[in-house]
Parts: sequence; structure tokens; C-alpha cells
Amino acid sequence: MVNLPRVVIAATRSGDGKTTVATGIMAALRARGLRVSPHKVGPDYIDPSYHAAACGAPGRNLDPWLVGEKLVAPLLRHGARGAGVAVIEGVMGLFDGVAGTGAAGTGAAGRGDYASTAHVARLTGAPVVLVVGAAGTSRSIAAIVHGFAGWDPSVRLAGVVLNQVSSQRHEAVLREALGPAGIPVIGALPRDAALRTPSRHLGLVPAAERPGSVRAWLPALREMVARHLDLDLLMGIARSAPELVADPWSAEVQLPENPPGPRSARPRVAVAAGPAFTFGYAEHDELLTAAGADVVTFDPLVAQGLPEGTDALVVGGGFPEVHVDRLAANVALGDQVRQRAAAGMPIVAECAGLLWLGRTLDAHPQCGVLPARARMTGKLTLGYREATALRDTPLVAAGTRVRAHEFHRTVSEPAHGPEPEHGHGHGHEHGPAWELADGTRHGWAGPGLLASYLHLHWAGVPHAATRLVGAAHAARRAAR
Repeated sequence: MVNLPRVVIAATRSGDGKTTVATGIMAALRARGLRVSPHKVGPDYIDPSYHAAACGAPGRNLDPWLVGEKLVAPLLRHGARGAGVAVIEGVMGLFDGVAGTGAAGTGAAGRGDYASTAHVARLTGAPVVLVVGAAGTSRSIAAIVHGFAGWDPSVRLAGVVLNQVSSQRHEAVLREALGPAGIPVIGALPRDAALRTPSRHLGLVPAAERPGSVRAWLPALREMVARHLDLDLLMGIARSAPELVADPWSAEVQLPENPPGPRSARPRVAVAAGPAFTFGYAEHDELLTAAGADVVTFDPLVAQGLPEGTDALVVGGGFPEVHVDRLAANVALGDQVRQRAAAGMPIVAECAGLLWLGRTLDAHPQCGVLPARARMTGKLTLGYREATALRDTPLVAAGTRVRAHEFHRTVSEPAHGPEPEHGHGHGHEHGPAWELADGTRHGWAGPGLLASYLHLHWAGVPHAATRLVGAAHAARRAAR
């Protein structure tokens, strides 16, 4: 088995600049002729969009909460097939994870850092390079690094990147202070306001919404990283990773009972994309294709209708609130989606998709599939969720338990479909989709629809893609 060079780019906390550093490292290594496989710890969709721009390959997530511990290393090997190095950007601070979980396995039971960067480093056997924000500190940085290096002996802190260094003298003081620790300083990056990326209510603006700006930003970032970091030392750390004993994850292996048929017989699954719907995991399209679907993307901001031959619709997350005027103006597409939904076309919608399917978003008319009105709020709803499906849907059967995440600043009212005991929720009516661990109900569900705020990773939901493709097949037959 050929070993995979790999390294985790972690930080002491959010805001230390690990996304900028990780993206710059990816771009600089690619400029050296390496094929770089980009990865992100956790469920985030936005940082991987920058990774993809730097590497020319999909940014992929590694999240033990969403897919389970056993799939983390296989998913890494799958994404990194044929790559010369895998660069894994962490999440939050190195040891920040889900507290109090009783999850068993190879990493986090009793530690309180489940799904943390450290947890994923252990699961993948990857050495860690720690990005440390140096603004406003000097010799105290040695105590910080010493604490991180000794906190968990099973996590190998193999190097440090000093970020936001104010001067050469500042760098010299920092390096001298870190000398006794014996942890290599890979380099020091100066403060440079030009290299900051714009943010808004959910973090960085996705790269897909500003492709021209990102193309202009990457060369300067790449050159700064190549100039100030010792990339040979970094690659030596990556090559020091032990053999990764795990077979690559495979969509085909996960769905052996449903091999793809002739292309002419494949149902077509349309996936919303474009600036308003930028959130999605690359494995979803791979699973749909393996399950026998023809996957086609479209941009609801400009498409006047669904792609020709659409049998099912997937609408993931994103920022419809930013593009609400253009979505509202696309009346022809909204009318078609509402009509096709009424006729039984299977639809799976997450977060932004839920908002788009509703009656209004910030008082702007949307598709009207659901009698829900959504609006922006000042409250951030963020976190992992456990939920049980209350009804059969195109994606999961009633009773299916899932792990998911939620990430938004909107509210959609009512929060879920009508309860069956009120005389609704039967047949093709939409009832509540999920019951969360705290007993609250959430989302809209029926035989042809699943729409809620919950984001799922289908690699962690066995047979979800197969079920959706089967529903698409049934819808195609029914339409004949």
C-alpha cells in the first residue's frame, strides 16, 4: 500500500488565520507540481470552496459526527486517490469538539473533543501544524505552544506557523522563545490586509460567489506562503505520517445492490447550484451516480426551468437571502417547481432549499411549495443535531435516526408540517419531518418531499441516495 503524505493545519482558536494559511499552503504546493487533495474538518461548506479554488479539486469534509469515526480515514483516502499530499484544515481550536459525548471508537470517548481537529488527526494518523496568531504577544507564545504540544500525547504537534507577525524583530523574538520547545517553526507570515477575505453573517463569503476576486487573491497568497514558509520542511512533516491502514471509501461499494443501468434508463436528478446554493458535499453526486442517476446542476438565479427530463430535485444550502430579489424574479422556475412538486416529483431540500420552497423569504415570493414564511434574524442557530425521521420521505424511511448539523440566521414559520393528530399529515399531505433529541419537531415531509434546516452527509446515511434514485425512477414511470 502506497502511503499518503498528509498534514493537519490546526489553530489555537478561531480567527488565527488557519483558512488563509491552509489555502495558501495548498496553492503553493500545487504550484510546485504536486496534486494536492484538500480537506476540512467538520461540516463547513465555505472553507472548502476556497480549498477547491486553490487545488482545482473538490474540497472534501471529514466529520466523525456526520459520517461516523470508521468512515473518516476511508473518505480521506477516497478524496486523496492519486494525490501527492493531503492537506486537512482544522476547525476552531485544535481540541474544540463536542463535549460530553459518549461515542466509542478510536478517538474521543471521555475526552470531550469528539469531531474536533485533534480527533480527526488521531483517526487519520496525521501530524499537526499549529497556526498561532502572534498579534499582541511575544515570548508568551512559547507557553501557548508548549501547552498545546503536551495536552494530548496521541496528537503529534510537528510544527508551528506564526501568523500576523508585525516585523522581523517580532519574528526573531518569537523564534527565540520557541527554540527550547524543540518544535520546528515552519515560517512566519506578516500582517497583510490585502490577503484578508470578506465575511458576512455566516462567515467567509463563499468562493463561488466571488470567483473573480478569488482568482486575483490566490496568486498573492500563494507567493507569500512560498516566500515565508519552508515548504520542504512542511512536506517532510507530511511524509512522516505513518501508513494509513484503511481502504478508500467507494460510492459503488456502498450501493452494491443497485448498479447503474443503461444511461437512457437513468433517472435525472437536478441539483441546484450557482451563487445562491453553494453548499454541498461532493460525495452526494457520487452516490447518486453510483445509485443509477444522471446528475445535472442548474442555477435557479438564471434558469427559466428545470433541466430537461428532471425526475427529482435536490436543493442544498447556501445564501438565498442574499439573492432573494433574483430568486423572486424568476417566476417561471418557481411556478414549475411548485407544479412539479404537486404532481409528485421527489424533492430533497436543506436549509436554503427549505427557504426557497416556502411561500416568502423576507417578504419576497418564492416557490410556494410549502405554506411557510421565512425571514432573516439576528440570531445564529449553529450546532450538531440528532434526529429521527417521523415519516417516509424520498431520502429516508420513517424511524431512521440521523446525525446532522444546522447553520443559519433565519427562521421559517411554521417550523414544521401539521401534526397527524390534527387531521392532516396523511396521504400526500406534508407532516413534520424530524423529531430532535430534545423532543422538538422540525421540517416538512411526505412521500415526495423532505425539507428542513438539517444538513446531512449521505455517506453517513446508508442507502439514502438509493432511496432517492428509486423515488425518481417511480416518478418517471408515473409520468408516462
